[in-house]
Amino acid sequence: MTEKPIDILKKVRSIAIVGISKNVEKDSYVVMQFLLENGYDVFPVNPNYKNELILGRKCSAYLKDIDENIDMVDIFRKKEFVYNITKEAIDINAKVLWTQLDIICIDSMNLATNAGLDVVMNKCPKIELINNS
Repeated sequence: MTEKPIDILKKVRSIAIVGISKNVEKDSYVVMQFLLENGYDVFPVNPNYKNELILGRKCSAYLKDIDENIDMVDIFRKKEFVYNITKEAIDINAKVLWTQLDIICIDSMNLATNAGLDVVMNKCPKIELINNS
């Protein structure tokens, strides 16, 4: 990662949240709501909620199912799922791979970096935006 997380967040407009939950108390839901309220175009991704609405946005099963260009993929999944999601992020030409707090996968970081993506791991975009506003 060469840029600060806040500088990356200033450049992206569309964010896919992989591992979204419909539970209003879960971090993924809270972060999605915050990002929407702050002007980001957010796409929920979770095969368990395919075609359901989450915060008014249709949930896709996989990144490849989104019909829009995605700038950033924000991952709310356990470490063992991150590498395959990273491959999907590369396949859809995302510009940024972001993993949430306590999620670090060096293999995924190397794969994404080698593919030209900016990588942020072990950070929350909501916290970064609040702390840098």
